[in-house]
Amino acid sequence: MSADLIHAGLGWPIALTLTGLSFVTSFMTVAFGIGGGAVMLAVMAVLLPASAIIPVHGLVQLGSNAGRLSIMLAHVKRAVLPAFVLGAVIGVTVGGSMVVQLPAGAIQLGVGAFILWSVFFKPPAFMRDSAGITGVFSSFLTMFFGGTGPFVATFVKAQGLDRLGHVATHAALMTIQHALKILVFGFLGFAFAQWIWFVVLLIAAGFAGTVVGRQVLTKIDERRFLMLLNTVLTLLALRLIWSGVSQLGSG
Repeated sequence: MSADLIHAGLGWPIALTLTGLSFVTSFMTVAFGIGGGAVMLAVMAVLLPASAIIPVHGLVQLGSNAGRLSIMLAHVKRAVLPAFVLGAVIGVTVGGSMVVQLPAGAIQLGVGAFILWSVFFKPPAFMRDSAGITGVFSSFLTMFFGGTGPFVATFVKAQGLDRLGHVATHAALMTIQHALKILVFGFLGFAFAQWIWFVVLLIAAGFAGTVVGRQVLTKIDERRFLMLLNTVLTLLALRLIWSGVSQLGSG
């Protein structure tokens, strides 16, 4: 197997950076229940070609969440799954019918703004309280901006679960959402084949992060972590917005 197949033509420095980040972000999501997918999306938006950001991020997150789900399946709150699945099907179908090939600057600007919104604002109560509505809105938005984990996490938090139940249920819902998104992008013609070995590398690193993160799930100072996470996400989002505005302004 050639090196180009493994790193998808990105080069080893970028590939290894994202591999390490996959481990770290999966660890973060298990240990703290939120944040890993958004960090991965923000960095991918800087390092990947614009057309690949959302579908490749979705494929990596599918593998990461499925791995997390596989070792925490017993803790999932299954009662919320049917309504979320129905809503997610509607959301990705409508979003898939509208998604277009956006310019790189527009994608970076949109992702940056979306991340800032997820850091500083909460979804409205009607979304937080309904699995179906959460499935519709978050799955529609994921077709354009990718990182809707914080939306779904807000709904899961409202269920009053313990930390294991929160992480497991969130993983189940995100696995469903990303699987549907990948199906739609495949139907729309995205060439996943050229990315597959690179994605496998990131998923393997992510699973290792999941296993390690599960061991420290109840031993973390969550308040300090969330402060640091929000700071990092804000800086990354501002970097993306600046880059997006610069590209659109020069176009």
